[in-house]
Amino acid sequence: MDLTKITANLTRLGYKVSCFSTAVEAAAYLDAEIDGKTVGLGGSVTLDQLGLYEKLALHNDVRWHWRIPEGKTVADLRTEANATEVYLSSVNGVAETGEIVNIDATCNRVAAILYGHEKVYLVAGVNKIAPDYESALHRARNIAAPLNAQRLGKKTPCAVHADRCYDCSSPDRICRSLSVLWEAPLGGDFEVVLVEEELGY
Repeated sequence: MDLTKITANLTRLGYKVSCFSTAVEAAAYLDAEIDGKTVGLGGSVTLDQLGLYEKLALHNDVRWHWRIPEGKTVADLRTEANATEVYLSSVNGVAETGEIVNIDATCNRVAAILYGHEKVYLVAGVNKIAPDYESALHRARNIAAPLNAQRLGKKTPCAVHADRCYDCSSPDRICRSLSVLWEAPLGGDFEVVLVEEELGY
């Protein structure tokens, strides 16, 4: 996939952009970039596929609610991750025009992306890229969210076939918030890492 257009638009909107052919290359880059820091990770199949927790934990203090040490809870890890120097997450959709879309249930991930860290890395495989904002939003609602609901075993209409959003009122609904970055937030250091492989949902 030609990443020229999306790279130019994201750069114009205030992001640093790094592109890699493979997940292995992207993981090695992030592992080299982040050293001696407190690091938070958002819930992300992409980050898990990159093996970032295992790599970064060797030389950083990493907080991730998918890896809970003895004596801690999921809530503890989410709170601690939101107070780290560096935060990493994937995205549910990123438009070639530059908009970055995320849907969240607990909202720890979208909250952490928006504010409070020295550096935020947003990692996306080519499957997350859409032509424009409307397509990125459609992808987040009708592809990423149903697949994540299915993965999590949620009792929602979308989880049955992971086919589309039903705008349900289920207590298990994971579409509780929508975050759109129109541009990189002021006062922060935001880097988008694009990988020319399919990663996550």
